[in-house]
Amino acid sequence: MKRVLFVVTSHDALGDSGRRTGYFLSEVAHPFQVLEAAGFEIDFASPKGGRAPMDPKSHDLSDPVNEAFWARHGARLDATLAPEAVDPVRYDAVFYAGGHGTMWDFPENEALARIAAQVYGRGGAIAAVCHGPSGLLPIRLENGRPLVAGRRINSFTNEEEQAVGLERTVPFLLETRLKELGAIHVSVANFKPHVEVDGRLVTGQNPASAEGVGRALAELLGRP
Repeated sequence: MKRVLFVVTSHDALGDSGRRTGYFLSEVAHPFQVLEAAGFEIDFASPKGGRAPMDPKSHDLSDPVNEAFWARHGARLDATLAPEAVDPVRYDAVFYAGGHGTMWDFPENEALARIAAQVYGRGGAIAAVCHGPSGLLPIRLENGRPLVAGRRINSFTNEEEQAVGLERTVPFLLETRLKELGAIHVSVANFKPHVEVDGRLVTGQNPASAEGVGRALAELLGRP
């Protein structure tokens, strides 16, 4: 049975704003539902391991997918794997969930980047949604080239960051940083669903794209 490693943030402070952040629930729950229904096994990891904080703004249990995930699997986010406990050989894909917390602890995490690079190097896939593509920044291919260089990808855009009023709170603008590494950043109107698939790399623009990323990853992994 194929297995996917979901990576969520360990960071819970929204800069110096005094507000809390973390992973965005729907960006975990919606892809999880798609992949679980397709028969994939899923494990959870985070930069620090243990309890992963959820962005309180995302705790929307009026969403039936969120509610079902939280009831059945929420406790698993209290016991995520630390990078050193992950065996890359076990996984067919790595999925980076979003949430503003990722902007502080994904970009510099070389341990997670090495895991993803090993999975990709063995023919696996890498997926990410919203701010999750911040986890793609440190990933290098065997030739030392950034994973994202020359690839069609998307992420939470500069315009979307400005629309939510956090462009001066986040440590950098993700769209800009991806472009600096040579990515071909393809996006649509603010907060509209959009998914890009470039080979074995799947990215989604925002929370509305989370289910689509799950479906694209399931299709990709299901191909012979």
